[in-house]
Amino acid sequence: MVPDSPPASAPERQPSRAALRGLDMLNFTLADVRDGLGPYLAIYLLAVRGPEQGWNEATIGLVMTIAGIAGLIAQTPAGAFIDRSRNKRAIVIAAAVAVTLSCLVLPWISEFFLVAATQSVSAIAGAIFPPALAGITLGIVGPKYFAKQIGRNEGFNHAGNAVSAMLAGGLAYLFGPIVVFWLMGILAALSIAAMLTVPASEIDDDLARGLDQAEDQGSEQPSGLSLLLRNRHLMLFAGLCAAFHLANAAMLPSVGQLLTKVVGKDYATSLIAICIVAAQLVMVPIAVMVGRKADSFGRKPIFLAAFGFLALRGVLYTFSDNPFWLVAVQCLDGIGAGIFGALFPIIVADLTRGTGRFNVAQGAVATAQGLGASFSATLAGVIIVGAGYSAAFLVLASIAAAGFVVYLLFMPETYGYEPKGGTKGGTQSRPTTPAAVPAE
Repeated sequence: MVPDSPPASAPERQPSRAALRGLDMLNFTLADVRDGLGPYLAIYLLAVRGPEQGWNEATIGLVMTIAGIAGLIAQTPAGAFIDRSRNKRAIVIAAAVAVTLSCLVLPWISEFFLVAATQSVSAIAGAIFPPALAGITLGIVGPKYFAKQIGRNEGFNHAGNAVSAMLAGGLAYLFGPIVVFWLMGILAALSIAAMLTVPASEIDDDLARGLDQAEDQGSEQPSGLSLLLRNRHLMLFAGLCAAFHLANAAMLPSVGQLLTKVVGKDYATSLIAICIVAAQLVMVPIAVMVGRKADSFGRKPIFLAAFGFLALRGVLYTFSDNPFWLVAVQCLDGIGAGIFGALFPIIVADLTRGTGRFNVAQGAVATAQGLGASFSATLAGVIIVGAGYSAAFLVLASIAAAGFVVYLLFMPETYGYEPKGGTKGGTQSRPTTPAAVPAE
């Protein structure tokens, strides 16, 4: 049975049409900027630089691991920075510029340490986006409408990824892998314009950090690490996020490398773009559905489905290296990753409601998540070099299956979860229908 609803004292917000439209546009345009080069990095380094310049699956995986570690170290400070910030729009704009510039220099450098350094800068700046976007959303719509708006955010984010991937695939066919750098610059400019359309006056900075009301501003608040350690369910969720990304992060880059060997570098970028588009088109309705149903279905059964589809995807990759098969299997990423992206901030908000440390907790959990993701590339790269692609996919699938079992047995339902010490105002009975974002 789904637990009680959030506290009755949670304030209701009535965001303007301009704020909601701005959030939609921001999530759409920032989609391809927030993750940097992503899987295109592996394709570019393998196809353009290649073994003659010292780049293979293992060295590419090491660069991605170094960048991932840099990003994960930045996660908790980034969340704490967002909690304390009173100008979140400027922070998002600065991060978008930093990610873009660090990627645009890549065509002019080839040394391992320079590539690792630029991608580390990109990862550090990218750590700003998840807590900033979730915090801005919570500050605009309030806790009552947060789940549904997060689903809407993720829907626009995935739609943006799909459109940019289609553009990348088509243009890469004509101009080569270098086209992804052009796209990143254009989308960064558009994301800055989108951020400026969100009125700063509508972002309630107290709500944005997870306070139900502006109170106790002078009291001592726990750090992200201590908050994580004090809440055993938050710790468990952090470990499960690490397992999910340990299994998931290397799958698409590994598919990209496999396609490069199967069809050649001239078509690999276009095919990986098709893989991304296929997954993103599935993610759009999945994310919206999760946002609409998370309150009525509960978080746990939906999150279990994410682990299940991730494990299935890893197994199915081993059946064939036919490009059409690989693209079809990649569609399952739209279910697993679509669920994860929409539910992650919702569950963290559940576990930290009323503490005023929502964003720093996001950063702390994302640190564990990033740890799993950063080691995923190295793990897969080493296994690919030593035992082949099928072995790597099976290992990743087994990690996802283990995560499913742990979540099933040990993770509680978090809808209506009350952090240690309680929340201000108590709880009320669960509503008969899930909350909806105010009409625009």
